[in-house]
Amino acid sequence: MKKFYLLLLSLASLFTLTIAQTPRTTDVNTPLYLLPPDYPIPYGPPKAEEIKATIDRVYGYLESCTPAKLVNKVTKVEITDFNKPDTFAIIEQGTFRLNSYEWGVTYGAMLLATEVTGDPKYKEYTIKRTDFLAQLYGYYKKLWDTGFKINNPFSRVIEPKALDDCGSMCNAMVKTLQQTRNTKLRPMIDGFADFILNKEYRLADGTIARNRPQRNTLWLDDMYMSIPALGQLGNLTGDKKFFDEAAKQIFKFSDRMFVKEKGLFRHGWVEEMTEHPSFHWGRANGWGVLTMCELLDVLPDSHPERSKILDLYKAHVRGIAQCQSGNGFWHQLLDCNDSYPETSATAIFTYCIAHGVNKGWLDPIAYGPIAVLGWNALSTNVNAQGQVEGTCVGTGMGFDAAFYYHRPTHPLAAHGYGPAILAGAEILKLLKSYQVVINETSVMVYPLGVDWRNLQIK
Repeated sequence: MKKFYLLLLSLASLFTLTIAQTPRTTDVNTPLYLLPPDYPIPYGPPKAEEIKATIDRVYGYLESCTPAKLVNKVTKVEITDFNKPDTFAIIEQGTFRLNSYEWGVTYGAMLLATEVTGDPKYKEYTIKRTDFLAQLYGYYKKLWDTGFKINNPFSRVIEPKALDDCGSMCNAMVKTLQQTRNTKLRPMIDGFADFILNKEYRLADGTIARNRPQRNTLWLDDMYMSIPALGQLGNLTGDKKFFDEAAKQIFKFSDRMFVKEKGLFRHGWVEEMTEHPSFHWGRANGWGVLTMCELLDVLPDSHPERSKILDLYKAHVRGIAQCQSGNGFWHQLLDCNDSYPETSATAIFTYCIAHGVNKGWLDPIAYGPIAVLGWNALSTNVNAQGQVEGTCVGTGMGFDAAFYYHRPTHPLAAHGYGPAILAGAEILKLLKSYQVVINETSVMVYPLGVDWRNLQIK
């Protein structure tokens, strides 16, 4: 026992001596600014191959779970003859609906992914499914014309009842038409355009509105469900009326819903209220800034409202940038840091900020690192299966904070997939257009050709 205690004493003395001999870290002997920080998410420029791998995982998951097949609902046998419409025909059920507004975003994102990467499989995903939907439109329209309406699976496509039924899909189908010249898409596009222009409910001054959950209510979501489609229709037809209507709607929404002091949009506005609910829901603000990106992409430089729309976009981005959290995500309620980090908003903001940098609308030095940080955060929520986690489920308009704070998230919330692909593709484009590096321990963005290493402190 005595030997054991002597051994312990010897070890304790050795440990004390080692500690005593270890030099104390000071500002004199250590460049403290180089100490590694404990970042909660990956920090620094992402690798292009890793971004591509993330996009591929999402693509692979979606390709496997969104079949484009028509089947007999009784026999489950696939229907391949589209010349003989059958009331027993249904779309084979997958994980996501092929004609939803969320999938309109996804189709457009797949087109962009091919444009940026050169990999044709993403574009083929969109072509295959939009062509399938065009075939279904003709198939179910014949049944509709014979009186099969109530249980017709395409009833909300043939006769839309809300912007959610048609606006985002119209936007995606026009983009696809312009790339493929598939004229079979045109009947659906024309029907959607008619609803947006002539049938959607409006306030007395022409502002696109809803009568839920209160009478004469504006939803920020409806900017995206209408304006990008109008811009694409203007680009397709050359008809100025579409551009003029799109620009008019931008300002009718922003005049009522943009809070200049915060640089953020409120989610909803009710005509009969004197004090409007001012909840800055993340994804709704995403729809707002994405709307402006989409319209600016096609609005002619000569259009008289272009500069005002660009100014509004920049003001909104400034507000959004101020709300990014230290882990790279944006919150469910943007100005409430105790609300949860939300993936779809983070993805949309990442895309829209990176897109602004790539287009020359935003200062790359100021905003490039914000977009990179957003992607680094977002990528951690794409699991090994390719599912996008942490996305808020569909959300209506609320009048209290608890409603937004406690909306569930789910990996099958369709809203996260298109934005995640958009964000990845646009960050890849950013990496091609600029030098994104770590300099002086932080992410920096430099134009190509700048010898940034010689800007370091010697």
